[in-house]
This record gives sequence, C-alpha cells and structure tokens, in this order.
Amino acid sequence: MSFPVDKEYFKVLKAADGSMTLLVTGRLTLTNTNLSTGKTIAANISGPGKITFFPDGSVTTEETGRAVYALVPADAQRFGVPPIGLTAGPLTTSVDADGNLTSFSLQGHVLVDVCAALS
Repeated sequence: MSFPVDKEYFKVLKAADGSMTLLVTGRLTLTNTNLSTGKTIAANISGPGKITFFPDGSVTTEETGRAVYALVPADAQRFGVPPIGLTAGPLTTSVDADGNLTSFSLQGHVLVDVCAALS
C-alpha cells in the first residue's frame, strides 16, 4: 500500500469534555498492489472525514466521500462487507477503548472489494 498523493489537511478541535476532533480535507490517493500477481488498484480516497477521540479512549470516524476501510475477517462477516473495501458515500465507524469495532454503518456503497480485485 502506498499513497502517491497525500495533500490532506487536518483541523484539530478540542472540546471542554476532553474529546478531540480532527476534520480531514484535501486530496489523498491510495495504491494497493498484490505482490504475488502484480495486480494494482489505484483510488482517490479524499474524503472528507471527521475523527473524534473521546476521553474514555473510544474513537468514532465519519467519512462522507470516498474512503477505504480494513476489517478483520470476523468483523467483515459480522457487518456483511468485504474485509478491505473502497467506498463512496457516508461511512461511520466506532471503536471502543479496547480497540474493538462496535459499529460499522455504511450508508453509501462498496465500490471495490480490494481483496477480490487483487486476487
């Protein structure tokens, strides 16, 4: 995985409750290559997005444009999506303080099942 274009910008907002939100804008492209087959996928994953870190250690992400996600196989099965996907449209995820994925809500759609496309 590489990021040929990384011109993203972050604005940091701190709240009185101790949470911190990063507003993400700008341009970001991603290239995934299967080293065994040589197949490559390039994608624009410029977002925009928002990441909120809460005082208890939990994190929520909100993507509204194009994005990429990677899930362990059990979570992919639980939420009915491929383990690695390129998406378009709203995607919200939440992770608890122990790093467990607690929610995955895709209101948009998976553009590319990365594993299938690279196999």
